[in-house]
Amino acid sequence: MPIPLPPGARLPARTVWLNDRLVRGEEAALSLWDLGTRGAALFETLRIYGGRPFAWNAHMERLMISAAELSFPVPPSPVLLREAVTEVLEAERLTDAVVRITVSRGIPGGRPVHAGAWVEAEPLLSRLWPGTRRLASGGGTPGGEHAAGGTAILSGTPMFPGRLGRYKTTSRLAWDLARDEARIAGADEALLVTPAGEVLEGAASNVYVVRADGVIVTPPREADILPGVTRAVVLRLARLSGLGVREDPIRIDALESAREVFLTNSVQEVLPLARVAGRLVPERAVGLRLLAAYRETVAKD
Repeated sequence: MPIPLPPGARLPARTVWLNDRLVRGEEAALSLWDLGTRGAALFETLRIYGGRPFAWNAHMERLMISAAELSFPVPPSPVLLREAVTEVLEAERLTDAVVRITVSRGIPGGRPVHAGAWVEAEPLLSRLWPGTRRLASGGGTPGGEHAAGGTAILSGTPMFPGRLGRYKTTSRLAWDLARDEARIAGADEALLVTPAGEVLEGAASNVYVVRADGVIVTPPREADILPGVTRAVVLRLARLSGLGVREDPIRIDALESAREVFLTNSVQEVLPLARVAGRLVPERAVGLRLLAAYRETVAKD
């Protein structure tokens, strides 16, 4: 039976791999009994370069460990998921793209319970933030409000991530609302802040400040932030480059005195900020240096 839609609504005309088969349109549907409809799902977002996912093993390790720690049924194997990614990319004729892999706790009641899983892909350009595009084009007036780089605001809602903040679950309403704040403000990202005034992460990114002494500071994993795959790569590259790195809490006033502020995630890579919380950030050299090193790493992968 076709899925009833609101007047004027259209289903995305994209191919999705859903539980071992490719589907489109109304076939790309999840059972209401699947626990993924209640936020009981994990996901990984990967950037595809020339048809190949970067840091595949790291993403799969995080997915499998998260599933085990949260008592999910055994997910499809990384081998099967890799084949699914290839099938979706070929069906959509994509080579530079963003892929999202979602694994749910499935439909309860059977023995054994099988995890649900689906894989979807979108063109890369549709997922790049304005600041990422601006940086790639070299646009903007150096030192000005629209200098090459990103912009971020502070979310107006205090954040209490708790233990689940360490996992990439689909229970992300608080993060999504912060992203809405950023869009309304015309910014790339919203930074999440605790009631005590500590900056945790972006709604979809990890955050870093470069102090006056050149040391890079990023919140520790113990702060219940998401341990980003790109975060791990960038911290390793920073240390290999001889840069000082500390995993310490970041207070709001650190944003006001920072030489640089930059963000990372798998899609945007490394994004130096030109403006954060209304303040022009004076420098972007460290962020750009790490972006170049990151891209070299991707090219060698």
